[in-house]
Amino acid sequence: MASKNNEAHWEKTKGLMKITLALWFFFGYVVFMFGHDINSMSFLGYPLAYYMTAQGSLAAFVIIIFWSTGKQQEIDEEHGVSDAGRDD
Repeated sequence: MASKNNEAHWEKTKGLMKITLALWFFFGYVVFMFGHDINSMSFLGYPLAYYMTAQGSLAAFVIIIFWSTGKQQEIDEEHGVSDAGRDD
């Protein structure tokens, strides 16, 4: 039974990892591939591609880290492998 639980835990963890990497790739590369096109828009007076390079992608990465950590904690708790609350 533990093996089945471990497989389910790993499948959910791999799914979360794939989503996290896809978001990272989008904000790390895809946004900048269209930099010339999105420079026609502005945010706070700066061209959008410049703003995304200077601030937007950094904020997105921090949000992705906290979101991913929270989702992994939920997966761990669901499968009984969470370290939360342990005083070992």
